[in-house]
Amino acid sequence: MPIYSLFATTPKAMETLLTSELQSLGIENIKATMAGVAFEGDLETAYRACLWSRTANRILLVLNTFTVTSQDDLYRGVQEINWFEHLNPEDSFAVSFSAKNSEVINNTHFGTLKVKDAVVDQMRDAFGIRPNINTEQPSIRINVHLHGETAQLSLDLSGESLHRRGYRDVNIKAPMKENLAAAMLLRCGWADIAKRGGTLVDPMCGSGTLLLEGAMIAADYAPGLLRDYFGFIGWKKHDAECWQKLRDEAMLRKNWGLAKMPVIVGFDQDRHTVHTAQAHVINAGLQNKIHIERRDIEDAAPAESWQAGLVVCNPPYGERLGDEAETAELYKKFGNTLKAKFQGWHAALIISNPELGFRLGIRSQKPITLFNGALECKLLRLNIEESAFFIPKATTTEERIAQVTAQSVAPKHLEAVDTKTGSVSENVSQQETHNTGAVMFANRLQKNLKTLSKWAKQNAITCYRVYDADLPEYAVVVDIYQGEQTWVNVQEYEPPKSIDQHKANQRLAELLAEIPRVLEVTRDNVFLKIRRKQKNIEQYEKHGETGHFHTIIEGGCDLLVNFEDYLDTGLFLDHRPIRLRIQEHAKGKRFLNLFAYTGSATAHAAVGGASHTTTVDMSNTYLNWAKKNLALNETQGEHEFIQADCLDWLSNEAKEAQPRQYDMIFLDPPTFSNSKRMDDVFDIQLDHVKLINNAMRLLADDGVLYFSTNFRRFKLDLDALADMHINDITAATIPKDFARNPKIHYCWSIKHHA
Repeated sequence: MPIYSLFATTPKAMETLLTSELQSLGIENIKATMAGVAFEGDLETAYRACLWSRTANRILLVLNTFTVTSQDDLYRGVQEINWFEHLNPEDSFAVSFSAKNSEVINNTHFGTLKVKDAVVDQMRDAFGIRPNINTEQPSIRINVHLHGETAQLSLDLSGESLHRRGYRDVNIKAPMKENLAAAMLLRCGWADIAKRGGTLVDPMCGSGTLLLEGAMIAADYAPGLLRDYFGFIGWKKHDAECWQKLRDEAMLRKNWGLAKMPVIVGFDQDRHTVHTAQAHVINAGLQNKIHIERRDIEDAAPAESWQAGLVVCNPPYGERLGDEAETAELYKKFGNTLKAKFQGWHAALIISNPELGFRLGIRSQKPITLFNGALECKLLRLNIEESAFFIPKATTTEERIAQVTAQSVAPKHLEAVDTKTGSVSENVSQQETHNTGAVMFANRLQKNLKTLSKWAKQNAITCYRVYDADLPEYAVVVDIYQGEQTWVNVQEYEPPKSIDQHKANQRLAELLAEIPRVLEVTRDNVFLKIRRKQKNIEQYEKHGETGHFHTIIEGGCDLLVNFEDYLDTGLFLDHRPIRLRIQEHAKGKRFLNLFAYTGSATAHAAVGGASHTTTVDMSNTYLNWAKKNLALNETQGEHEFIQADCLDWLSNEAKEAQPRQYDMIFLDPPTFSNSKRMDDVFDIQLDHVKLINNAMRLLADDGVLYFSTNFRRFKLDLDALADMHINDITAATIPKDFARNPKIHYCWSIKHHA
């Protein structure tokens, strides 16, 4: 057999695992690079990698590497290959094209067409017949990656991503891909634990991915054995005999491994999820090998006959559309369950917010970085033994407020924060602090107020940000709201672990004494919240049930705000310019507000004279808030409110033969969500192209879509959206009071090409 240059792709941070995996298959001449591993081998080597790799995405067979300094270079480089060696004229093919740091071709759609034309023209010139394009299961899939001026042309032997094992219902989107689940288990040493007869337990098993991957590792079950399609099946050089030999070998290893399987058990509190997981187990042929039942996290416990092993799970990341306290409490329950019922076991979980890990009350080994899609996560590995137990620090807003109240060294400030509402009490001493840092904070606040209050008055702005962690030692946000009274909303950026909690409490108490004095407000009208890092949907975090609403005016539009029940007040101040832009251009327009939150943009559109508005949000609480906002204003037109998962609603509407049409759409989705109220996991970086495409189906020919996100590392995929007219209006939508923080959000106007 000839020796080929091969390349295996893998998610970032999994290269080392993939290298070890390929070495275990007897593969040599391996070189790891970013998000992949290069190696050499014959067809059997390539087939073995496709069949056995648990962590790879794709196995590529390199056909040619050439220089591209013009568009014609790409065409000529592809035509250097004799494609009749790889497919017949009547066969089908598909092309995957990607580019990085190329000054010649950065439009993936154009690159794909150029590669396709090169293949089609060669075959048509030679045989008078052109091969068909099949993007689902083609005879071969051609992969071209252009990096700078160097193009690598390959055959994709995997055909589709290897993480698709074949046991999952294709209509169900999982919180994690199968190769990430396998990486978690391999990093935790599950293979060795399984060999010793240790038990695997997932107390929040969801659709069963970790259980199934764990069973396949324990049983020496090749992850590609269930698949009936690979990219080499229709390839002219495919060696069917070699492939069948490898499959037969894998079947023998699987049957032998299943006979000595350890105990593998999953629990979940959701009945529908349990049924889904059980169906996946049946699809994998692992019934009677994996036990799954409905059970709450607090009731998860090993049977006496189970040998101690590994507890593993993928819990909510703390970025779910729900109550922050509820998520934190779940982690606390999980930690208590581990400490009470699983002593002597190992445990592992993957999280995106490291602070939630402290809720477990168990010290972990050094976290390992992994990526769930574009979301950076940490894999925590725990030894469940008493020496590793500790009492978790305060992580909820109420707990943090209580800490300030109870621990501050400044007695005159101890009553500054009400432990239930976060409001500042009148009972605080009027004596000013003489701490140098506090004086610096007060001076900076006074300086900002002088500048911004003048600007706000000139522009009829009643609610604005006056301070945003200008001094690192006093890391808070201070927002002024003016209505029938003046209120101040204070949000503390949670102190890093390196800062002594006692000192952080003291500083917070100091600034809470200065704010009422400098801003000339009563202490009852100052409210404190704790803003945690890495929260993408904080407006949904509920903190109370007071129901106290106040009316403010923005651009002639009356809006309700709430300072006590939620982390955010119901009004994102940084979006003020885009709301005013919507109001200015709304006259006679049909307006759609997706992920509408409290409907402030809808109210502005209605005040601006929109003929029809549609407001869509998953939360009935926020839809009712939106209705109240609209009712405050005297408007004409028709107004529709829809409670629905915006992703599903938009997808269904876009599929209609004649979808609804809107002249203006505002699309401001969360960064990430795995809400229990949503069927799928949503990741703004991975899913924004589909989301925007669906929204554009509802946009009238001369309409405009405003797309916004507050994900700081977000990159708009301009290549995938090349058929649209896109204008970056971020700078124009960042108001002066947020100029110190220009990455507070990104915003684009998107239109159909004329």
